Formats: sequence, C-alpha cells, structure tokens
Amino acid sequence: MKIITWNVNGLRASIGRDALKWAWQQQADILCLQEIKVRPEQLKEEQRSFPGYEVIWNPAEKAGYSGVATFLRNPCLECRLGMDVPHFDVEGRLISTRHPGFRLFNVYFPSGQRGKERVQYKLDFYAHLFLLCERLHAHGENLIITGDFNIAHMPIDLKNPKQNVKTSGFLPEERAWMQKFLDHGFVDAYRYLYPDRVQYTWWTYRSTARERRVGWRLDYFLISQSLVPLLKDVIIHEEVLGSDHCPVELILQ
Repeated sequence: MKIITWNVNGLRASIGRDALKWAWQQQADILCLQEIKVRPEQLKEEQRSFPGYEVIWNPAEKAGYSGVATFLRNPCLECRLGMDVPHFDVEGRLISTRHPGFRLFNVYFPSGQRGKERVQYKLDFYAHLFLLCERLHAHGENLIITGDFNIAHMPIDLKNPKQNVKTSGFLPEERAWMQKFLDHGFVDAYRYLYPDRVQYTWWTYRSTARERRVGWRLDYFLISQSLVPLLKDVIIHEEVLGSDHCPVELILQ
C-alpha cells in the first residue's frame, strides 16, 4: 500500500506546469492533495483527466482558497467531507475515507500566520479532530492522518528553531497539540523510522530558502500505534519541485 501526500499550492497551476507528472508516475494507491484552490468544475475538460483514479473533492466555498482532494485507485468503503462543523467545513480542509484495515484523513490544517484569531481557529480545529479520532480509536478503528499540519513538532523539524519560537507553526501551544495526538495512540511514522534524520517538506519562496536547505517539516503521516507493524517506509521527496511543499510517501506492507 502506497499513499502519497502533497500540498500542491494550487492544482490548476500544478497541472499547467506539469508538476503532477511525477505523482502519476508513482502509481500510488492513494494520492492526497492539499491547498488545491479550485472547484472541479473550474478545471478545463483536459485538466479533469486522471486515468486510473476516482477523485473525491472537498473545495473551499471561498474561490481560490484552501481545499483538498483524494485520488483513489480502488473505491473506498465510506467517504465523509469535513467534520460536521460549519465554520471549519466551509474551508474544505478534510476528507475522510475508509478502506480495508484503516480510515484515512486527508487534512489541510489551518495556518496561524494571519494573527491571533487564526491561531485560535487552528487550535480549535486540532481539538475537534482530536476528539473525533479519540472516538474512532475507542471503537477499534485504525487511523492514518496525513497532509499539511502547518506545525513543526520539534526543533529538529525546522532549520532555525530559536528564531521561530514566536512564529505560528512553532508556537508552544501548537506543538502541544501535535504531542497530544502522539500521546493518545498515534505515531509520527517518519520520526519513528528516522529519529535523527533532518529533512524538510516546506520552504518559503523567499531568499532561495530551498536551495539553502532552510525549511520546515510540516507534512506528516500520523498512524495509529496498531498500524506500526505494517510500516515499511516513509520517504520525503525533497527533489520533487512544483510547489513550496514536497511530496511525502508512506509505504505499508
């Protein structure tokens, strides 16, 4: 089982510059895209051809903003859009799909870069998803949460931690929510396999940050502890261009 996650920072732009060619070549079982910034009806006919995949869309109500899409090679057993909370769901941030053996959350977590109100919105979003996952774990479900978490969990997960302690994405209250998931039945699959490896998944477009390896690890696979025996690898594809994020691949046996 191969699952790939990628914040493409605009699906139409990614298609236009052929940036998704790499993704199709990987033939992943599931491809999770975030920040698609488009409704499917806005795509040209030739842009809506995704051979071999069924696509589940959850765009934001606001044009050109947010949105997620999940591409499936095999039909899922169940699909849900959002979390039944209108002020979150209007932003098109979550798709839940159930598959044999696990439930997958494709999530574009809010950014807190636009002030205290958005930081609180982000923390509330984390809190609501946490409660949902607690209920599902209590019912014996195996869960995978993937996407752009908009948080660097530990100092190893960003180039300049000391300079960013007051920056959203590395605030103590944000990092605490990531830790709470890990303390309640989840494992950071990449860090489990590679506890000391330094890799990033996002780089600002400013100041040639990517070339200088000044980045943040914002894109994750959190998996239920019960799935750890199936964990084979997590690959951060730093070499793949086309967005300010790079794709991350999860391989399960």
